Amino acid sequence: MDLLALADFNLVARHGGFGRAARAAGRPKATLSRRVTELEAALNLRLFERGARALKLTEEGRALFERAGQLLTELEETASAIAAGGERPRGRLRISAPLLFSQTAMGRIAADFALKYPEVRLEVTTEDRAVDMIEEGYDLVIRVNPDPDESLVGRVFLRDRLVVVASPNLTRPVANEAVRAVVRSAGDRVPWQVKTSHGPKKIVVEPVLALSSLLMVRDAVRAGVGAGRLPISLVSHDLAAGTLAHWADVDGPEITLWTLYPSRRLLSARVAAFLDHLKQAFPMGTPDELAAYIFK
Repeated sequence: MDLLALADFNLVARHGGFGRAARAAGRPKATLSRRVTELEAALNLRLFERGARALKLTEEGRALFERAGQLLTELEETASAIAAGGERPRGRLRISAPLLFSQTAMGRIAADFALKYPEVRLEVTTEDRAVDMIEEGYDLVIRVNPDPDESLVGRVFLRDRLVVVASPNLTRPVANEAVRAVVRSAGDRVPWQVKTSHGPKKIVVEPVLALSSLLMVRDAVRAGVGAGRLPISLVSHDLAAGTLAHWADVDGPEITLWTLYPSRRLLSARVAAFLDHLKQAFPMGTPDELAAYIFK
């Protein structure tokens, strides 16, 4: 594929027309039109719908534009870095991060990164859904216990675990007695499986409050409404202060936070810099480190 033709296509698509692209780049309109036509012929695809007054990307053209734009930007950054004798992070960095991590730690992480790398325009979106990195234009996503995805590579940078906690004033249940509980969903009545010195045990729950945010769950548990299942990093400060009591560790999979990025792309300087920034913030990736960061 002719990269020059691809760059011209990207230029026209970004400006929404041959005339505007020609004026912006100071290049002949006819040259841009010829280059795009040659690219369409080489790919055997129609990339633009050409109307009398408007130029519109086809579905195939839109897909190529979304992917080619990122690739061309990385190539340009790499060439500039080599010419400058070193690769310096710059440009836009889009990250998707889960809600709880964003609420408790991401603000300061992002601020410190922005101060360290002022030429990077960092954009962080908070959401728990599994975003499509390519289609939605993300450079990096942070996810909790993600499903395997062959199109992505990544690494674990933090680990956490769930515990059952309650106000010291709340009486612990005995035998199969149900305990008042703060849950994430109103219909969640499944007993909590926990670990004890005598082996696995179930805590029967009677939901009295349903709150979708773990921060809200923690605040309600603090107030004595009921017991709750929460990450140890989020309540370790309360446990140390005695404002919450530890009932048991949840018997279940470990919580892991992953950084993920497309495997088919070169790792850009800005993504590599952010990964290194996270490593410096959490060298060992333990719950204690996250707790110390949150309550610092």
